[in-house]
Amino acid sequence: MTKPTLNPESGFSRLRVDLTYDGTNFSGWAKQPNQRTVQEDFETALSTLVRTPVASIVAGRTDAGVHAKHQVVHVDLQSDTEIENIVFRLNQILKKDIRILQASWAAPNFHARFTPIYRTYQYKIVDGGQITTPLDRYDSSEWFRKLDIDLMNQGSKLLLGEHDFFAYCKYREGGTTIKNLMEFDWHRNSDGVVVGLVKADSFRYNMVRNLVGAAVCVGEGRFEPSWMKKVLDGKERVSDSYVFPAKGLTLISITYPPEKEYLDSYNDYLELNDLDEVEG
Repeated sequence: MTKPTLNPESGFSRLRVDLTYDGTNFSGWAKQPNQRTVQEDFETALSTLVRTPVASIVAGRTDAGVHAKHQVVHVDLQSDTEIENIVFRLNQILKKDIRILQASWAAPNFHARFTPIYRTYQYKIVDGGQITTPLDRYDSSEWFRKLDIDLMNQGSKLLLGEHDFFAYCKYREGGTTIKNLMEFDWHRNSDGVVVGLVKADSFRYNMVRNLVGAAVCVGEGRFEPSWMKKVLDGKERVSDSYVFPAKGLTLISITYPPEKEYLDSYNDYLELNDLDEVEG
């Protein structure tokens, strides 16, 4: 595997941009013909400001309908590019379902996609016939049965650690399905909405939504908590019917190591992961 270029060419500097978006009306992050995507909107706005075409690299390429509370991208621009007030100016151009949080020149060896040490996702479920409030309607899914949080946590914690998550990923050729699941737990917020937090070094396509579907099967009493580990160990992919909708999924954060560890993190990631992963 040929490593992608880590640092900008001479005369260029790397701009780190942190952003947030409501994924409802997007066909995912990555550009697609005749589809509205976050990448297309972002790159068009930035190209307009700097008056030259740009190409962005994102930390986690979210699927259609998936939201991001905090996403990270980088773009290599000519070093003399004026970035003062760039956050304000970009937000003036972009539609209201994308907001730029901050932008600054990155330290050497920063790579939005290959230097993170983990990603954290949230999944929200309005269960048991509760009414979905207006504020929850975009980032929550509905489930008609009442869910037992304790049972969901019992099953979810059995999957923690480094495992082959082949059974919980939608099939795509190439790349490893061995992931380190660092956090997978459930609680109810003050409104009674079921909230799951899932943290791992990286994710395969539909992995989070497969994990959520399995936990819901346990939470509604269809299977014992041990079934989730049995599925994992059996390496037989769970039914697509267990994949929960994209609308309930939100990328919460991308976590990077200290600057002095960027290069080590970059090399570690490329040793273990596919170069063409879509997450969520």
